[in-house]
Amino acid sequence: MLMVPGAALGQDHAMHGKTDKVIVIAHRGASGERPEHTLLSYQRAIEQGADFIEPDLVPTKDGVLVARHENNIADTTDVADHPEFAARRTTKTIDGEKLTGWFTEDFTLAELKTLRAKERLPKLRPGNTKYDGQAGIPTLDDVIALAKRASKETGRTIGIYPETKHPTYFASIGLPLEQRLVDKLKAAGWDRADAPVFIQSFEVDNLKKLKTMTRVRLIQLMAGSGGPADGAQPSYKAMATPDGLKAVAAYAYGIGPELTMIQPASGPATTLVADAHAAGLRLHPWTFRAENFFLLPDYRSGANPVDHGRLKDEILYFIGLGVDGFFTDFPHVGVEARDAAAGSHARTGG
Repeated sequence: MLMVPGAALGQDHAMHGKTDKVIVIAHRGASGERPEHTLLSYQRAIEQGADFIEPDLVPTKDGVLVARHENNIADTTDVADHPEFAARRTTKTIDGEKLTGWFTEDFTLAELKTLRAKERLPKLRPGNTKYDGQAGIPTLDDVIALAKRASKETGRTIGIYPETKHPTYFASIGLPLEQRLVDKLKAAGWDRADAPVFIQSFEVDNLKKLKTMTRVRLIQLMAGSGGPADGAQPSYKAMATPDGLKAVAAYAYGIGPELTMIQPASGPATTLVADAHAAGLRLHPWTFRAENFFLLPDYRSGANPVDHGRLKDEILYFIGLGVDGFFTDFPHVGVEARDAAAGSHARTGG
């Protein structure tokens, strides 16, 4: 059983010399309650108190950045129901994986705007399907405008946390992401180190390139297995070693590790939090989801994968380990956990 002493919760990172609060990042928006990467999902996340909304970015044929988790839109839109686009169904090899479907780089923005978003996980999240068809595919401009408008309306700063998806692949087909993203951030007045923006990527070379192009904080994503598609490192496991983390710190503000890199499904926690902090890096692990299917074993409520377990407790455990922020599909639970941790810290005199 994973246990955290109450005094450890919400330690506010005093032991790491940090006084900033843990940030709640809405993973693809409030994607546990609305179809991902829609303005519905982002708006819901803002209503629930998220500090940042996360648009994954891919380009259209005419070079416009839009919010989709991947460029294959077969599973998240109604494109298959559009006979006018039937001939665009194709098979491509992207980052070494053969994929069949419809791809954003084969559609103009005007064409993508005729599509409607749908729930990616209808079996796990059947309640979300009632929102199918209610929203389109937002552009990065749309997401920035929403964040700025919501910041004025709520009186608190709503940031964005964009991810560059498949940057090496897109550069290879003449649609590089980096300059397009930086141009939008400059237009928004957000090309600065204290802007409410983090840029994240699973690849390395595009982050190093971005380091020369913008002052925005950069986050190196890491998965529990494999390595960057650009081949810049032998593996994410190697990047997560003390020496690997020192190399990451030369170009990144922090890391976004898969949560099992911090706490495996069984056994004790790893030293990744301490090692990253020792290298001067912040940690924003991913992804906290309420369904038993996704939770670590100790936090499941039973065998039914659809049922919700003890997500708040799981998040509290990771806050107790010292993470600086986290991605969640359920921002309201994340905010509750963060506030509970801060309350515990205040009561114990942290």
